[in-house]
Amino acid sequence: MPATANVYRCQNPPSKSELSTPEKHEPGSLYSFEIFWRDHQKWLQERGYMLRPRFREDWVPSWKGTKDNPKKYEDGHTNFVSQIMDARRMSDGAVVILKLVKHSINPYEVDISTMFSTEPLASDPRNHCVPVYETLNSPLNEDDMFLVIPFLRRYNAPRFYTVGEAVECFRQLIEGLQFMHQNCVAHRDIMTLNVMMDPLPLVSEVYHPILDAWNYDTNRRVKFSIRTGSPTKYYYIDFGLSRKYPDDCTSPLEVPIIGGDKTVPEFQNSDEACNPFPTDVYYLGNLIRTDFIQRYRNFDFMEPLVDDMVQDDPSKRPTIDQVVDRFDKICSTLSAWRLRSRLTGRKDSNIVGFFRTFRHAYRTLTFVITRTPALPSPP
Repeated sequence: MPATANVYRCQNPPSKSELSTPEKHEPGSLYSFEIFWRDHQKWLQERGYMLRPRFREDWVPSWKGTKDNPKKYEDGHTNFVSQIMDARRMSDGAVVILKLVKHSINPYEVDISTMFSTEPLASDPRNHCVPVYETLNSPLNEDDMFLVIPFLRRYNAPRFYTVGEAVECFRQLIEGLQFMHQNCVAHRDIMTLNVMMDPLPLVSEVYHPILDAWNYDTNRRVKFSIRTGSPTKYYYIDFGLSRKYPDDCTSPLEVPIIGGDKTVPEFQNSDEACNPFPTDVYYLGNLIRTDFIQRYRNFDFMEPLVDDMVQDDPSKRPTIDQVVDRFDKICSTLSAWRLRSRLTGRKDSNIVGFFRTFRHAYRTLTFVITRTPALPSPP
């Protein structure tokens, strides 16, 4: 069975009461949280967005009348992320994501998200906030809104192959956080699941949101490229905890709120209000530390900067502007050969490393001959 895709994180995943137990859930029927999307299907179609067959009112399970396992069929799979649904945009066939936002729970998310999708911010190359194509108000509940956003993928799947691929990711994320802070927005929930990438440069065609080894119609396997030859763009998502401050508010104070990264030092033993901007710097530093420095052997050059970004005392952390300056100086010291070097996992076996080295050498020679940059920056 193809691997399950990681599309978008649900800030409030379905509770145990929402997910029927196997005894109560009849194979072929919808889960309670799926019924929400089925009830909106016709309206979404009228607005130009077509859901997959499973969520249409006239759906009949493909396996009905057989003894087959529903998992053998496309419509036998669901994505247990209650606030997210994929759809085809009927005007051009593009696959998009519909994200449900409950205004009473996240009152600032829509305004902050759409702010970054409005000119002149939208076209700024430093903007790495997920674009919002459209906002829709539910006809069934005035508290429910939908953000129509691109079909993105977890930023680290497939894995990074070279130092340069990772450094380009660092560059975009650091640049993107600086852009947010310069526009007086604190994200307040940066972590692995809230950083995504545009998968389209890396895939032969759009893949199925659950069965990501197959195309959207599940009739062909999808081929994946690597980032060096197919540069992609990285995005911050999920602005449910974010805040926008006045331009003259340089040191705002917020009561701690625990997001996905629960290691923030200033949140451990205190409920005292603190400045969220240094906390954002910690979040980004900790992401680089846990997803790269602790996982691979290649990032000693990032350790001094990251160590400063994750200091226990927020006042001792560099600002994001200082992080940008220091990172630029670090990049200027990295040779092309170092950027093209293969990432070596701390837990990789010698056998795995042996075979990966030969494959990497062939790829590297190809990229050198074709003068493909070691830093895969998107156009």
